[in-house]
Amino acid sequence: MTNQLIKLRPEHLNDVWNIEQSAHSHPWAQSNINDLDSRGGNHHGLWVNEELVGYFYSQNIVGEVTLLNIAIAPDKQGKGYGRILMEAFIKACEESNAESIWLEVRESNLKAFQLYESLGFNEVDRRYNYYPSANGKEDAIIMSYLFFSF
Repeated sequence: MTNQLIKLRPEHLNDVWNIEQSAHSHPWAQSNINDLDSRGGNHHGLWVNEELVGYFYSQNIVGEVTLLNIAIAPDKQGKGYGRILMEAFIKACEESNAESIWLEVRESNLKAFQLYESLGFNEVDRRYNYYPSANGKEDAIIMSYLFFSF
């Protein structure tokens, strides 16, 4: 099995859009998916045996990285690809001399929350009733990862 992390390009966007729609209950707008030139943008996909299985969109502003969006194709979930993608993301942040990473996760997304915790992220705050959900609204849990340099 060959895993490759590749910077997203326009020819990848149809596959990214398909995953976005199937992996998220409230997907991003297609215009957001198509915006590969955002300030500080760092958007990559994970290919396994030449098939896109997931991606992340992030933004690095003066050493503070925000994970804007991440998804693994539903039929590829539960196979460790989320961990592979997040580990590659953290490594890329470290190589760019980031000081911190910030993300938010739906409180109902327990698997993602547990993955982030296992990778060293800490819950630092909560946005109450932030995300739309099938039952109305749900909280966003804000998490951070700090790089220490001595």
